[in-house]
Amino acid sequence: MEKISLIELDEPFLPKSADVVSNEITYDIANLNDIPELIRLRILYMIDDFGSVSDEEREGMEKQLPDYFERELGKKLVAFVARAEGRLVAAAYLHIIEMPANSILLNGIYGEVLSVYTEHEYRGKGICTKLIQNLIDYGKKAGLGRIDLSATAEGYLIYSKLGFKDKEKRYTDMRYNF
Repeated sequence: MEKISLIELDEPFLPKSADVVSNEITYDIANLNDIPELIRLRILYMIDDFGSVSDEEREGMEKQLPDYFERELGKKLVAFVARAEGRLVAAAYLHIIEMPANSILLNGIYGEVLSVYTEHEYRGKGICTKLIQNLIDYGKKAGLGRIDLSATAEGYLIYSKLGFKDKEKRYTDMRYNF
């Protein structure tokens, strides 16, 4: 069996829509210079998803995220972004995970979509669809065995149209919190 390796970002993958301006929106992959904007969007995502973020939660994220992005961005985390008006207006993260191979994931490498977020004034313009299509294209080129995601009600139709299917559940998801 041939060895699968992840895409090295020194040879950047350019999504089909990369560097193409569509209604003054540019699509590409975030880099280390984008960390402050990625943090801003992450906090907006959390507010949108949970309704609010306390000062303690915001401070915790602002403390942890710069180091996390420095370590993982372009390695285990690829951030597909849309830019407009000199800032990031949307992001979708692909977290690349390697696990022991099994009968349904022979290469042991898959991706998980995280924190898909578009600023309110840019919603309904197809930005999320383009970001996720770029993410899928990247995953194919990187040799991922699959891409998983947990869809909100708002995102479900978009992901379905792009080919995502409901997962078969043979097990019950559980979690242990500390």
